[in-house]
Amino acid sequence: MIRYQGFTKRFGAITAVDSLSLEIGRGEIVALLGPNGSGKTTTLKAAAGLLAPTDGTVVVGDPPRPSTAAGARRAISFLPQRVSFPDSLTGREVLDFYRRLRGIDAGRSDAVLRFASLNGASNRLVGTYSGGMTQRLGLAVAALPQAEVLLLDEPTAALDPDGLCAFYGLAVEIRKDNRTVFFTSHHLGDVEQLADRFGILVAGKLVALMTARELAERLGQHAIMRLAVDRDAASILGAVRMVAPHAVAIGNELRVQAAPPSRVAVLDAIRGAGAEIQSLATEEPRLESLYKELVS
Repeated sequence: MIRYQGFTKRFGAITAVDSLSLEIGRGEIVALLGPNGSGKTTTLKAAAGLLAPTDGTVVVGDPPRPSTAAGARRAISFLPQRVSFPDSLTGREVLDFYRRLRGIDAGRSDAVLRFASLNGASNRLVGTYSGGMTQRLGLAVAALPQAEVLLLDEPTAALDPDGLCAFYGLAVEIRKDNRTVFFTSHHLGDVEQLADRFGILVAGKLVALMTARELAERLGQHAIMRLAVDRDAASILGAVRMVAPHAVAIGNELRVQAAPPSRVAVLDAIRGAGAEIQSLATEEPRLESLYKELVS
C-alpha cells in the first residue's frame, strides 16, 4: 500500500530524509519513531503527495501510483501534525465541508462524530473548542473517507483522554477493514500496543525496523533495576557483577541495567550473597537511549 524506494528529500543544503526504503502492506499499522527533526513529517508528507522526492520514488495504493498523482491521493487520508479549522464554523459544518469535498454520504458525519466523542459538541463553534477537541475533530475529518491508507502525523501529541480512545478505536476499525495506517511519533506512550511494526528514523536515515515484540525486547535491555538491600551494597557488588557486569553500588542501593530474562538471576545473586532485598523499583527505558545505541 505504501512503498518508499531510495526516497531522498533535500531542502537546499539540508538532507531531511536520506535513501529511505520501506514497504508497508495492506492491513498493517506501522509507526515511524524518531526524535524531533529526524525527518518523520517529511516522510509522511511524501506519502501524502505534498512533497515530491528529490531522488527515489514513493508509491501508494493498490494498484500502486506515484504519491503525487491525483489517483493516488484518492486512496489516502492525511492528518497533519497541527490542525486548524475556521473558528466561525461548527464542528458539524467543518465535517460537512470535507464530506462534500470528497463526495461522501451524509450519514458518515454522524458516524465519525460519535467515534470522536464530539456528538455533544458538534453544533458548537470551533472557536470554543479546546486543543484536544480540535485534534479530535481533525481525527474525525481524517476518518471520513474510509480511505485505503490513513497517514497521521503525531496523532497523539495533543490528544486528551477521549481523543486517545478515539484514536485507538479508529486504528482497530481500520485493521478490521484490512486498511493501512502509517503514523509518526517521537515517544512510545500508549501507541506501542497498536503498531504491528516500528521504523526508527534518526537524522533522516532509517536505522531500524522491528516488530512490537522486538522493540519491547530491545528497550527492555536498557531498563534499570534499583534495589535497596539491608547492608552496604558495595559488599555484594562482586557477586551481582557476575550476572550483571555494569551494576553499581550507591550506599545501600544497587543499580543494575538488566534485560527481563536476566532479572531473576540478579535477584538470586543478591540472595546468594546473603543480603535481603528491602525494596525494588524499575526505571523504564526511554527511546532516546535506543536512538543513541542505533547511531553509535
